[in-house]
Amino acid sequence: MAASAHGISSVILRGVEPGGATVVSKLRPYILQGSIDALAKNDPAGLTPAQAESFAADVALGSTLAEKLKVKAGDTITLIVPIVAGSQGELTTRTAHFTVGAIFESGIAFVDRSLVLLSLSSAQRFFGREGRVDGIEVRLFDLEQTDRVTARLRAMFGKSYRVANWKEFNEAAAAGFEMLKRVYALVLLMLIGVAAFNLVAILIMVVMEKRKDIAILRSMGASVADVRRVFVFKGLIVGSVGTAAGLLSGALGCWLLAHYHFIHIEKRIYGISTLPIAIHPLNFVIVAVASIVLCWLATLYPARQATRQMPVEVLRS
Repeated sequence: MAASAHGISSVILRGVEPGGATVVSKLRPYILQGSIDALAKNDPAGLTPAQAESFAADVALGSTLAEKLKVKAGDTITLIVPIVAGSQGELTTRTAHFTVGAIFESGIAFVDRSLVLLSLSSAQRFFGREGRVDGIEVRLFDLEQTDRVTARLRAMFGKSYRVANWKEFNEAAAAGFEMLKRVYALVLLMLIGVAAFNLVAILIMVVMEKRKDIAILRSMGASVADVRRVFVFKGLIVGSVGTAAGLLSGALGCWLLAHYHFIHIEKRIYGISTLPIAIHPLNFVIVAVASIVLCWLATLYPARQATRQMPVEVLRS
């Protein structure tokens, strides 16, 4: 529990290694006040027990929690935790004062509302567990490898340790996102199909306008396959230009969303304040291939119609 002169709130304490490059690089972009370096500078590691008792280490709070407690960087808060101590496992409480060294805003409602970060040595000393940790967090560069890495860790550590991944913590949300991905892929395919029908209409109009030109080409010796090939190539060129423009605009939109976050959603409802963006080149390739294939299929009917008319009848009319 965290308390200040103006408020009180239940929190989750997590000890981190503030000097680690990964921790600093992940947290620094979200700091609103103070500095994440304060956790490393004001670290009780190396102090004597007497010095550590009167030492006020720095902590980092989420923005929503800081607003609830009505504190800012440099203020002091009190942390109260339950401790099981004694030979009979008696439940007691431990209290300590900490200085707010940094305030961060991750955009995730639960994190900004409940999380308090402090250095690992401060957390160990506060909980009376020097030299011990309760868990190790593993971060992956590729989330698609989550299941494979989880299986390897479980095989490595056996049943003596509990290994859990983010999918298991958010099983319902993960299943919902997986279903949404499939639905959106189907919707996107249908949109490409609608665009392909528009291409069919355009090519049919071209066939109707170029009846005499087609007849002249046929009378000069062009074969049915040559005429059909002209319209297939024309459809593929139009489809390729449209596909390339769509891919470029989509990639640009994803890049802008990932860097500037100009689309905001209600954090209290969705748990996040902006749309998370993950760019996968394979998705662009799949969309491009599907688009070109549909465009090719869309050219077959107009190309067939262009070769059905007899040159003599067209020129006579």
